[in-house]
Amino acid sequence: MSFDPLPGPDCTTMSEVRAGVDQVDRELVALFARRFAYMDAAARIKPERSHVRDEARKAQVIANARAAAEAAGLPGAVIADLWERLVEASIAYELSAFDRR
Repeated sequence: MSFDPLPGPDCTTMSEVRAGVDQVDRELVALFARRFAYMDAAARIKPERSHVRDEARKAQVIANARAAAEAAGLPGAVIADLWERLVEASIAYELSAFDRR
């Protein structure tokens, strides 16, 4: 039987907390799959491999994530660090996708 986990503030047991975290992790993986599908599209669209890495765009994406995190009351530096890793992983994935085409 499947159920929707309780919102974090409503949890009273660690089982409830863990169920919620596990659900969020599944949702994050699904979102990463959507994001990486865009990397496949970018690799298909960009005419040259040298266009894959765009430092200005990378900085913009990280700044956007930091600002959104801070607006949500989250630690901006932590989110910026996560996004640095995400963007670098995305670039590596896109380079591989470009090379496969």
